[in-house]
Amino acid sequence: MKASSVLPVSLRDNSKPVVQTDMPRGLVLLFAAASGLSVANVYYAQPLLDSLALDFGISHAAVGGVITATQVGCALALLLLVPLGDRVNRRRLMALQLLALVASLVVVALSQSTAMLLAGMLGVGLLGTAMTQGLIAYAASAAAPHERGRVVGVAQGGVFIGLLLARVFAGGVSDLAGWRGVYLCSAVIMLAVALPLWRRLPTLKAASGSMSYPHLIVSMLVLLREERVLQIRGVLAMLMFAAFNVFWSVLVLPLSAPPYEFSHTAIGAFGLAGVVGALAAARAGKWADRGLGQRTSAAALVLLLLAWGPLSLMEWSLWALIIGIVLLDMGGQALHVTNQSMIFHTRPEAHSRLLGLYMLFYSIGSGLGAISTTTAYAHAGWQGVCILGASLSLLALAFWATTRRYMPHEAS
Repeated sequence: MKASSVLPVSLRDNSKPVVQTDMPRGLVLLFAAASGLSVANVYYAQPLLDSLALDFGISHAAVGGVITATQVGCALALLLLVPLGDRVNRRRLMALQLLALVASLVVVALSQSTAMLLAGMLGVGLLGTAMTQGLIAYAASAAAPHERGRVVGVAQGGVFIGLLLARVFAGGVSDLAGWRGVYLCSAVIMLAVALPLWRRLPTLKAASGSMSYPHLIVSMLVLLREERVLQIRGVLAMLMFAAFNVFWSVLVLPLSAPPYEFSHTAIGAFGLAGVVGALAAARAGKWADRGLGQRTSAAALVLLLLAWGPLSLMEWSLWALIIGIVLLDMGGQALHVTNQSMIFHTRPEAHSRLLGLYMLFYSIGSGLGAISTTTAYAHAGWQGVCILGASLSLLALAFWATTRRYMPHEAS
């Protein structure tokens, strides 16, 4: 008789590696769909500003305050709501935030005054962002370590598609039912998502349940000071999203002017060329799971830099513009998901706080890009915009090369 046959079953089992089960594909897609639908609420207002200005008697110079109110809500969510996922039951938190988001959407749809509209937009920005980033952190915590990058990549792909389709959805529905119909329709959709989320989301133990809320918020400063991966990847995200917004924030100006004179709907449709970025996001997550995060980062940053070549040719060829958009979105989304995957591997008990801090870098970069690009366009035209974007992309690549050796080995 062979020796192995007389060993107790428990000893034989202990000699084998523990098999970790993958997250069901349906649950991964639910995370992606819910994240995409949540983030879309934050961006519906962009193509509706003309209608809002007309209905509420707001000047075109001041109507941007609607977007500002939404962005203030986004920043407050990252600082005050997203970190709650590390302290309380995530499943209940998502349910409460979703219902509050539906209420905010209804407030916007029924607004009869500018103050009511701005309050509703603040709530939409606050709760739409809290839901989106909360679901990304939820997905990361629910996934096994060996598949975390893939799961986050698919969920982030859903966010990216939601961003791209938000303008198309808002334009189409507003043509049929007015701008109020956009927000009422979204409220109904979010209510429809509530039941499958409540049924399918796994119950996870809150890692920081004993930590008080003020302590939880203060601990974010400690994480920012101590986590080198967060510091380095956060700066990369800031530079990358600055370059992103240098392009997207000003694109409407040359395309709506002669010789193109495209409608806002047609301009928004150019964003659909970037759907391939969602595929890049999922693939980048898989590569990060295999320990190829630094190589993926290098390739993504090179794509980001190369994109500005065809983008600079927009005045001569719209096909060059489309090629540039594909390269820009592929590079940007691949880097974004790789950043998140690396950060999530540092402190599993602090996923929500880490994500909130990381997305603050995103907010800063987006704001700086949007402010600087209009100035560049006013003084140097489209070529000035492309030089600015390429400079930021080159700076990001140089920063990655300089800081690569400072990254902890397990994060790279």
